[in-house]
Amino acid sequence: MTDTMAAMLLERAGQPLRSTTLPVPTPGRGQILLKVLACGVCRTDLHIYDGELDHPKLPLVLGHEIVGRVEAVGPETSGFEVGMRVGVPWLGYTDGTCRYCREGHENLCDEPKFTGYQIDGGYAAYTVADERYCFAIPDGYSDAEAAPLLCAGLIGYRSFKMAEDALQGETKRLGIYGFGAAAHIVAQVARYQGCSVYAFTSPGDTQAQDFARSLGAVWAGGSDEKAPDELDAALIFAPVGPLIPAALKALRKGGVVVCGGIHMSEIPAFSYDILWEEREIRSVANLTRDDAREFLALAPEVPVRTTVVPMKLSEANEALTRLREGALTGAAVLIP
Repeated sequence: MTDTMAAMLLERAGQPLRSTTLPVPTPGRGQILLKVLACGVCRTDLHIYDGELDHPKLPLVLGHEIVGRVEAVGPETSGFEVGMRVGVPWLGYTDGTCRYCREGHENLCDEPKFTGYQIDGGYAAYTVADERYCFAIPDGYSDAEAAPLLCAGLIGYRSFKMAEDALQGETKRLGIYGFGAAAHIVAQVARYQGCSVYAFTSPGDTQAQDFARSLGAVWAGGSDEKAPDELDAALIFAPVGPLIPAALKALRKGGVVVCGGIHMSEIPAFSYDILWEEREIRSVANLTRDDAREFLALAPEVPVRTTVVPMKLSEANEALTRLREGALTGAAVLIP
């Protein structure tokens, strides 16, 4: 192993990532050193790049959908051995002592650290990670295919779980707004659980609508269109505030809207009548280790199939641009 590594570095929000060489990091107590095999490109990376998520560590290596091979372990590390293939998600550290950690809600930790935000991530040849937040990757997935499972898959799964109570009735109609990386995974999980999927895309995006139908959606159309049936629940992955009242209008009484994104544009005012009759709006924050274990065990049972666009590490800026423009079917994955 060399002493230096290739990396794509964010030095200031809004500036293109700079291709550079950095020292290979050394794993500390409870950490493991990973040789990065693949790293997915997530919309959260774009929010950090654009400055919509403030206070990142700068300079910063983005990337939190990391698939890597263990190269070395730090002191007091017991969960992993050299040579194992593991995945690293967005939540990369919790204090373990705050009220939320003690009560089993570590996703709401008071002092968290996030991969590719406060912790250097996977847009590099190597990275270090807290072993508590590393997970074995199921067999049957290539490195590139596994990468989107670690955020798009996990956040989609947690969003779906938060809608499950509303999907226990006769119809199980689930609307999904924004049919990108997270949506194409959770749609497969939802169908496996017996749901009918209704896909809402950007108006006129027939390619995304065809993609949704290919994954079993019973209906696909623009977010400005009305679905043919009332929805029991809706998941919103597009960071577009006006989709919240649109989804509420599509719900039956007692239905739920779950917002799966970490950032969203301003939500416009809406009349109380579309929220009344016990409709509900919920947001998803991060993930828990139980989410990761459950989903990574479920994925091969479904089986979840990810659609990926492999790209070179040096093409990270292009990958972010294509994500912003909606020019990806599935998820871009960087291969160092």
